[in-house]
Amino acid sequence: MTKHIEIGIKGEDLAAEWLQKKGYKITHRNWRHRHFEIDIIARRGATLHFIEVKTRTSQLYGGPELSVNWKKMLRLKRAAVHYLHVHPGHSWIQFDIVAITLKNKQPPLIELFMDI
Repeated sequence: MTKHIEIGIKGEDLAAEWLQKKGYKITHRNWRHRHFEIDIIARRGATLHFIEVKTRTSQLYGGPELSVNWKKMLRLKRAAVHYLHVHPGHSWIQFDIVAITLKNKQPPLIELFMDI
């Protein structure tokens, strides 16, 4: 497995664990439809969250959240539309980003950007 894939998997695992500690109930991880994917789908209260997880090992080029551009958001929204078609009945939805920076010998920096 390539290094960036391993970093991504580690980031998603950290994000899921961190979100659960914050009171989110994870309903799906890596949910796919055709070529669309949603990293984490979770509920907190009455809101269904579609969460993109971005992980980097440095902030040399800015935080991980900066890599979520308009194309990625469009793909995330299209995936969410299909998810809601298959799983109807959600009154409130929200799109979030969990940005994780992994640094050697330091705890990971985890940030939540809500309702993007």
